[in-house]
Amino acid sequence: MSQQQTKNIITLRGSAQIICEYLKFAMNSVLFQRGLYPAETFKAEQHYGITLLLSEDAQIKNFLTNLLTQSEEWIVNKKVSKLSLIILDVANKEVLECWDFKVEYEEGDTALSKERNETVGNKDLKKIQQEIRDVMLQVAATISYLPFLDRRCSFDVLVHAKTDCDIPEQWAEAEPISITNAQNVQLKSFTTSLHKMETVVTYKLFD
Repeated sequence: MSQQQTKNIITLRGSAQIICEYLKFAMNSVLFQRGLYPAETFKAEQHYGITLLLSEDAQIKNFLTNLLTQSEEWIVNKKVSKLSLIILDVANKEVLECWDFKVEYEEGDTALSKERNETVGNKDLKKIQQEIRDVMLQVAATISYLPFLDRRCSFDVLVHAKTDCDIPEQWAEAEPISITNAQNVQLKSFTTSLHKMETVVTYKLFD
């Protein structure tokens, strides 16, 4: 029994890494599915038992790596409530779509945490990956009900963090966003037993 417990232990850092890995794949999938960049600039990789697409564009890779490295630190310290990937019309900067990735903080295994003197969870990694796979399949399926983006679009990511965070120099404060004629779709959630991740997409319904 103790051997089984040891095998399933997830630390706060490990859990934050799982969350940020999901964010990397989910954000790449959105950029691919929504046609923001040419399909040939993405490469296929196997993760969670399914094929996922990752951008090979150096700027996008660097942007997401920097963003998620910083976000991981803040998630470990319970400083982030959500990350929002927004898709904007290049011509007028109107926000057409917003993917909210909401982070909730859970207690984990309180008895085990007390024993180890650090906050830990004990959820089986295979079970977590299965839940993430289900969400990723939903992200890929959204193309069937989201409006076709028939204009040049760009994207940005907003990190909703506590005010006492040290903001990196190259980052800027963002204005709250609003989408006119908005509809939203709640996707499945997953949990590591230390963090719960909810994904919601809000989009503009065109006339």
